[in-house]
Parts: sequence; C-alpha cells; structure tokens
Amino acid sequence: MPERTAYEIVLRGRPSLRLLRPFRDDFVIDTSVENVTRLVGEISDPAQLHGLLLHVTSVNLEIVSIAPAPTPEGTT
Repeated sequence: MPERTAYEIVLRGRPSLRLLRPFRDDFVIDTSVENVTRLVGEISDPAQLHGLLLHVTSVNLEIVSIAPAPTPEGTT
C-alpha cells in the first residue's frame, strides 16, 4: 500500500462547505486568512489527488497552490 502524503491545497475565496464536501472528513479547512481557503490533509495516492483536483475545477474554484505539507516532527 502506498504511503499517505500530507498536502496543502490553497484556494482563492471562501467556498461553501457544500462545495468542499469531498475534503471535510480528511482535511483541515482553514479560512483564517481573508479571501483564501487552505486545505491540509493526507492523500493516499495520486488518483485520490487527481480526483480532488477534478472536483475543485469542476465547481470553478480557483487553485492558488498545491504543495506537500510539512509533516510534524517525529512522524514519518
């Protein structure tokens, strides 16, 4: 089984929780910065990442960045 990787996906704006439904269970949704939504969570494989990105683009959300998220100290 592939190792899960933490990712940070940054979106422009504040989409509704309905639009972010695929992220709600496995991601932390942070809207503390104005006009930006930051999603941080673990993704199990490239297919899951591509599926999430397909959803984001299908509902016309603007992606600012996608990057591996730092892992907490002492974990692998």
